[in-house]
Amino acid sequence: MKTVHAVACLSLCCSVAAAQDYPAKPVRVIVPWAAGGSTDSIGRILAAKLTEYTGQQFIIDNRAGATGTIGHGQVAKSPPDGYTLLFGSNSTFAIAPHLYKLQYDNETSFAPITLLAVSPQILSVHPSIPAASVKELVALARAKPDQLIFSSAGPGSTSHLATELLMSMAGIKMIHVPYKGGGPSAQALLGGESMMSFVDVITALPFAKAGKLRPLAASTTRRAAMMPELPTISEAGLKGFESSTTFAAFAPAGTSRDVVAKLNKELLRALAAADVKEKLFNQGIETIGSTPEEFVAYNKVETSKWGKVIREQGIKLE
Repeated sequence: MKTVHAVACLSLCCSVAAAQDYPAKPVRVIVPWAAGGSTDSIGRILAAKLTEYTGQQFIIDNRAGATGTIGHGQVAKSPPDGYTLLFGSNSTFAIAPHLYKLQYDNETSFAPITLLAVSPQILSVHPSIPAASVKELVALARAKPDQLIFSSAGPGSTSHLATELLMSMAGIKMIHVPYKGGGPSAQALLGGESMMSFVDVITALPFAKAGKLRPLAASTTRRAAMMPELPTISEAGLKGFESSTTFAAFAPAGTSRDVVAKLNKELLRALAAADVKEKLFNQGIETIGSTPEEFVAYNKVETSKWGKVIREQGIKLE
C-alpha cells in the first residue's frame, strides 16, 4: 500500500509540476475554418494574448473543411499534452453529430476548456416584406405557408437552423434557399432574392442604418450590444427562443486537469482584457468565459436542443 501511495503522490506531483512549467514550447491552435472569418479572428486575438501572458508562441493553424469537423478530428487525434488546442465554433460542435458521420465522439474526444464568445444574429427581412415585428412576420408566414423564402449560409449552418427553430416554435413553413456562406446569404436578402434571413450583427447594422434591410429582433437571450434597441426574439413573442454563433476552446481528451485549469485561467484573463473586448466588440462579438464544468453543461443543452430541431424538422444533408 505504501508503494502504491508513493507512486500516486509522485504522479500527482509530476502533474502539478508539468502544469506549472506549461507551456514549455510553442502551442499549435487549430482553427477549423479558413483565415479571415470570425473564428479565425477570435483565435488570432486570443493567441496573441496567450503568447503575451505565457512567453510561449500560440500559433494559429487553419484547417478548414466539412463545416469545421476536419479540424475537430485532428485535435481529437492529437496527443493530450496541451500543445494542440482547438478554437472553434461551439455551435457547429453541437450541431455536427446530428448531421455528419464523424470520425470522433463529441462527448469523449475532447477536454472542454471554456466558452469564449458569442456573435448574435439579427432576424432580418427585406424592406419590401410587410412585417415590422416578429409577430407580424409569423402572421404573414402563417397566411402564406411555403411561400416566403429564407436564405442561409448553407445547410446545417447556424442561420439555417435558427430559422428551422423559428419555424418549429411558431408553427410556420418557409422555403429554404442555401448559399455558400453568410456573405452571399446576406447579399441575397439585400437583393430581394430572399425575404428573410438571420444575419450576423456586424453585417446587419450598416445595412439596417441604410434602410437596405429591416431588423426585427436579436437571436440571443440578451439583446445585442451593437443594436440594444432591438428586442430579442424571446421578448418579441417566441418565449425561450435562443440561437447564436458561440465560440469555444477545447483540448484533446485526457489532457491534464491542471493544464486545462491553467489554460482556462489565462483565457478568462485574456477575455477580460479591455483591448480584447474592444477588438471583438468591433467585430460584433461579445466575450463570455466559463468554467470547464459550465461549458460541459451548456454544450449538453445545445446538443440536445439542435438534435431535436434536426429530427423534428427532418433536416438531412444531401
